[in-house]
Order: sequence, then structure tokens, then C-alpha cells
Amino acid sequence: MKKKFINMKLKLILAIIPIVLIATSCDKDFLEPDSISTFDLNYIYSNVDDARNGVNAVYSYFNQDAFRSRLSNNFTGCTDIEIGYHNAEYDNGRREIWNLDATNSNGDLNIVWTYAYRAIRDANIAIEGLTNSGNLDSEDATVKNTFRQLLGEAHTLRAYWYSMLAYYFGDVPYITEAPVAGANFFIPKTHRNIILASEIQHLIDVEEGMQWGDALPYGIEQVNREYTLGMIARLALQRGGYYLTPELNMVRDSDYLEYYAIAKQYSKKLIDLKDRPLPTDFRQVFLNENLFITPINEEILFEVPFAKGGGDVGWNIGIRVDGGTEAKHAYGSGSNYMAMPATYYMSFDGKDKRREVTCGLFKVTVEDTLQHVGVSNISQGKWNRRLLPEPPGRESAKGTGINWPMMRYADVLLMFAEAENELNGPTTEAQDAFKRVRQRAFDPADWSTKVDAYLAQISVSKQTFFDAIVDERAWEFGGEMIRKYELIRWNLYSEKAQETVEGLMELADAAFNGTGTGPDYMYWKTDDDGNFAVLNPDNKVLAAPDDTWMRQSFLIGLHNDTTTYSEFILNDWNNYINGPKPGVVRYIFPIPVTAIDNSQGTLKNDGYGF
Repeated sequence: MKKKFINMKLKLILAIIPIVLIATSCDKDFLEPDSISTFDLNYIYSNVDDARNGVNAVYSYFNQDAFRSRLSNNFTGCTDIEIGYHNAEYDNGRREIWNLDATNSNGDLNIVWTYAYRAIRDANIAIEGLTNSGNLDSEDATVKNTFRQLLGEAHTLRAYWYSMLAYYFGDVPYITEAPVAGANFFIPKTHRNIILASEIQHLIDVEEGMQWGDALPYGIEQVNREYTLGMIARLALQRGGYYLTPELNMVRDSDYLEYYAIAKQYSKKLIDLKDRPLPTDFRQVFLNENLFITPINEEILFEVPFAKGGGDVGWNIGIRVDGGTEAKHAYGSGSNYMAMPATYYMSFDGKDKRREVTCGLFKVTVEDTLQHVGVSNISQGKWNRRLLPEPPGRESAKGTGINWPMMRYADVLLMFAEAENELNGPTTEAQDAFKRVRQRAFDPADWSTKVDAYLAQISVSKQTFFDAIVDERAWEFGGEMIRKYELIRWNLYSEKAQETVEGLMELADAAFNGTGTGPDYMYWKTDDDGNFAVLNPDNKVLAAPDDTWMRQSFLIGLHNDTTTYSEFILNDWNNYINGPKPGVVRYIFPIPVTAIDNSQGTLKNDGYGF
């Protein structure tokens, strides 16, 4: 199904603000919103069409900068597989966030906080209206099923925003009721694990009333039952994982295994009820997004449906495309705010087909040719505005309309494998789920060594299997910007940052001293069809076989004659290793000053070294 058809309908979700929001002031803080009258709610949720518009209000916040260029990718900072270069440059935005030293006046933090609570407010309004409508038990099966589906959508979207607030701000106000006149709008913080546990239960309560993507009008561009089941598992792993306390300690609660059991139960429930084969072509999964194709019952469970002119995918993330008035193509300009470290690129097995898709080694020039980008600008290769079905124009930038994937089925398989391993070790069930993901990465001719023998090697203990899951998730989801959250819940964030810095230094030393086996220089060209090709993606080559190949410094580019190592190696992970408490990543940020001021003393930034 082509997205061109779907976007004509789903444009409503991200563009139209329904009547529920008309009376809402944009100037007020989330703690003092305008109330919605009972009459309004009864009217709006008396019929399917208006109820749909009410829930669409919650979707609309995906088309705000709070999500489309912040939470979806820019906020994920420096991990072992993705890096936002800050180079000690401060912009009151993303660079301070990447450096983990953003203050309560940071503009990007304020945007996310504000729109997260607006989305939560509108979700609460929808939940109340749907619940009190009487239509959840309508004698009309179509009305009943639609209202139950809408209730599941509202709950799932609210749970997403609370998950993000917990990751970025820790304990936050927990609001689950629609605003009404006379209510107390000055809500204190609630412990993040109480919030997560409550949201998990809400999703458990509603998921059976939801519909599968293939039964919905918008398929994977609409929150569906499979995504909600996956979200239960994801939230349960977050709840059962480690988190940072105000004393700068990483801890997890004593009941964590209960949540691993929930993650196992609900990932397994999806596998049992709605299994699907993974598409064999890993590249096609993301090519579909570039081409506006949204297949159901395949890899992607839910993706944010950006209409044409919306969304930032292919503008601030993806293959770099140089456009402008002088460009010989009409695809506009796209940059890449997040790069991938050479250690990540070199960690792939040379036969792993995911590497070429994930790690973009080229850019599109104004001449409409391809050019190697070098070692410091490896991009998230899964998205490329140059592949859009219709050129958006030479001077275009934002608003490509490329959707953003929120969850893939491979994630569900690996979450099940992780939860099963944590509870019972590397059982046959855990191995089988892991195997399905890894098989796709290699040609069938290599399965005996790259899959079967590898699986036997990693399955000797619970720890070795867990370590392999950590690696496999890196190779599978690179560029999809979920690594930060995984490293937090595993309590591996600082350790992986240290490993990355040490690994980059080793690669730089080996290249400079001539002792390494990796590509100190890469030789590349474009073939007769314009395709980008690299002669030696893995290994050192002293010279190209003929003069059709061009040489580009690669690992040698990590060395600096003055400082020994490139500046980003020395600086950009430093606060992840030697922050306020060495060995602990202070990933929590202060609550924005606007929210503090408007709370009338209810909220304050205490702990975390603020």
C-alpha cells in the first residue's frame, strides 16, 4: 500500500487540531490548562468521527519539533553506536544535551517538556471522553470496536510520552485525569517506577480491545494492537531495568524480575497471536519508508505518519544531500546531526548485510554524484531524501514526509530473547528468537558459521547470551536512536562509552603506526549505474588495482598530529565517563525553569548534582 493514498487520510492525525483543543491557551503551562466542559466531551465522544478527531489531537504532537527532530533522534546523544558532535560548542539546544550539561533554561528541554504534557493532557481528555461515552459497550459492534481501539491508541500514546519523560527527567508529575475547573493543577513528582508500572497496567487492560494493523484503515501508520503489545514489553524492560537516583547511583528495584516476566509474556503473546516472517531484504525495510510504502504484517509495527511537508527524516538524519539553487538535482538539502563512530562500523562482521544499509559512507553532492564522507561523518544510511518518489525542490529542506519507525518486529523477537534469558537462561526459545533476527543479516550460505556456530558459542551461559544480545541490538537498530535507552536500563552506558573511546584510540594508533589490518584508507568509486562501491570496506589495501578508484582517508583520519587523537575522541564522551560521578552517566536533565516557576513551589530541581 502506497503512503500517497494513506497520507490523504492520516494528514488529519498530524495536522488538524480538533474541537477539543480550541479553547486551550498556548501560553499556559501544563500545570494550569483550560478545562474542558462535560458538555464538550459528551458531544465529541458521542460518535465515531468526532471521537477519531479527539484522539487525533494526541497524534498531532508528533509533528512538533519536540518529537520530529528531538525525541525521535537528536536527543539520543552519544552512545557506543551514535554520536552527536558538540566540540564544546553550546547552542542552548542539542549540543548541551549531547554533552550532558544542559541547564534548566535549555530551549530543547523546554520544548519536549511542554509538548509531552500537552500530548498527555489531550490523551487524558480522550481517555475520559471515550470511557464515559457509553460507546465502549455499544450494541453496534462497529461502534464498540472502534471506541475500544481509540481508547487503546490514547493510552499507548500517553504511555510513550511518560516513558520519555522518565528517561529524560526521572520523577515527574503523573497526571491521568482530564483538566476540570477547580482541580489542583500543582502536582508534585511521582516516582518514575510508579508511573511506568501504572502505564503498563493500563496498556494490559486495553490491548485485547484493540485491532491488528491489517484490520485498521491506516495500517502501520496508526497505533495498533501489535504496537501496543510491543510497548508493554518495552515499558516492562524499562521498568525492570536500571535507573539513576538523585544521589547519582544506578539501581533497579527488587521486583525487576516481575517486569521481565511481563516483557516475556507480552512479546510472546504477539509472537503467538500475530507472528510474521521477517522480510529477507533488510534494505527494503527502510527503502519502503523513503518510497512511501507501508506494508502491513511485515517488519514495522508502527511508524509516525508524516504527511508530505511534515517530519524531519532525511533532513537532520540520514544520508547527507547537498542541495540549493545551484544543485543539479531537485531533492533539496539534508544533513546528518548524528554520526556513527568507526568502532561501530568496524564491529560488524564483514559479511553482515546490515552494515552497508546502516552506515552511510557517502553523500550526494550538488553535482548529483556520490562522494565518500570519510571516517568522521558516517551517517544513518537507512534514510535518504534522494530516493523520494518525487523531488521536493532544490531549496527544500525540512518536511520530506518520510515516516519514522517507532517499533519493528525484530525488536519484539530480541526483547523476548532478552527477557527469557534473564528469567531462564539461553533456552531453546530464546535462541530461536535471536536466530531469526541474525539469519536475515547473512546469506543462507553463511548460516552454518555466522548463525549456527555463533549461536552455539554465545549460548554457553546467561551472561554470554546477554552480551550477544547487547551486540545484536547494536547491529540491528543502528541509527534508529533507541540505543541510549537500552544502555541506561542495562546499566552499561558509561562502560560502553569508555570502550568506544578506547577502541577509537586503538584504531587511530594502529592506523598511524601501520600495525592495523583495517582500512586506513578506503578506495571507492561509482559504477556505470551511479552506485557507490568500496574496494576495501574491512581491510587494508596498499594500492587500488587501477585508476578508476579514488582514495579516501579512513581510520588514519582518527589520528591527529598535534593531539594524537581527533578532538571528538578526547572530548565528546568525557562527561559519559568522568561526569559528576565517574563511571555513572548523569543522563537525567533538570526540569525546565518555566515549569518550575509556574508550579508555585510544587516542583524543584533537587538531586542529580544540579
